[in-house]
Amino acid sequence: MTQVFIDTPPETERVLFALLREMPPWRKVEMVVQLNQTVHELALAGLRERYPSASSKELRRRLADMALGPELAENAYGPLTETEEPHAA
Repeated sequence: MTQVFIDTPPETERVLFALLREMPPWRKVEMVVQLNQTVHELALAGLRERYPSASSKELRRRLADMALGPELAENAYGPLTETEEPHAA
């Protein structure tokens, strides 16, 4: 088997994949849901840092831009009302 994670010892990777193969499907789905929630929370945290005065509504709209792309997000949710430019990095 080809090693998937270059920073993980091969034996550790074998154990991980064996555990994943034995895991029931409902648990795998639960893990994916948790991962998606974490990604969502991290994205919102980044948006809050870049737009500290933005409302919750604006932050959700900006998140839609990230997830769907600006054009589709605007078609689905309307134009973005900007409150502040992001902080310079």
